[in-house]
Amino acid sequence: MPCKLSSELEARVHYHPSSNQQPNTMDTPNISKGDYQKVLNSALRILTGRDHSKYELTQKLKQRGFTPGDIEKAVSECERFDYINDVRTSRVYIRQMTRKGYGRKRIRNEMNKKGLSGERMQNILSETVSDADEREGATRILKKNIKRFERESDLKKRRDKIYRFLYARGFSQDTIRKLIKES
Repeated sequence: MPCKLSSELEARVHYHPSSNQQPNTMDTPNISKGDYQKVLNSALRILTGRDHSKYELTQKLKQRGFTPGDIEKAVSECERFDYINDVRTSRVYIRQMTRKGYGRKRIRNEMNKKGLSGERMQNILSETVSDADEREGATRILKKNIKRFERESDLKKRRDKIYRFLYARGFSQDTIRKLIKES
């Protein structure tokens, strides 16, 4: 059963399944409309769930067996309509990861996996997550998991466990040390 595209997405690409009208392919006259249509519809279905980076969308379309030329054209069409925007996607992803209790290092690593790398993305990360925000996030996640560490009676072992826990979540060594000194 085919996935229903939202009416907004259908209208933005000038394609309506009920009609025989094809998507806007004025910029891509040399492509097979049938294949391009399938790639574009697949891309739009992928994008209805959540924001994806250009890299993620390209990878998902490759996994579905589409040709690189059709993928490139469909992705550029999605960019033209602002369906994919790496800056917007990175801002949303940074907020999600911060809310979940992750530090800058972990967020940076996860963004790299999604193809959101480069100086511009690092600047967005620095603008979005300040030192105070990182410290607040580390404090919040530590308070949430404090019972896990209170079971350890040896103070040094407890501090080591807290350190490893927060470091694995991507918080800086400086932030962790300050937090451990306060506790």
